[in-house]
Amino acid sequence: MTIYLQLLIAIIAEVVGTTLLKSSAGFSRLLPTVGSLACYGVAFYFLSLTLEHIPTGIAYALWSGIGIVLVSLFALFWHGQKLDAAAIIGLTFIVIGVLIINVFSHSAGH
Repeated sequence: MTIYLQLLIAIIAEVVGTTLLKSSAGFSRLLPTVGSLACYGVAFYFLSLTLEHIPTGIAYALWSGIGIVLVSLFALFWHGQKLDAAAIIGLTFIVIGVLIINVFSHSAGH
């Protein structure tokens, strides 16, 4: 399995886990709570695998940047959260930052 596929699995698991937090109603609903905790376990496991090959700062920047965008999209489509112009501009800057890291940084491990 490639390093970036492992990182993608970590990101998706974290995004699903974070999205389930809202459904857990403060950990008062069993299934969303268990699902959220399981997703976080998967996320941290796969993130730990990527840290053997990608510097921590770069891996975390990618994880958090992509995760923020995906969580915002999940919140938009599944929870009806509205994104105003400032939020969209900010998310765009995050995407640009992730692209710069991946394309131009020699620290990214590729």
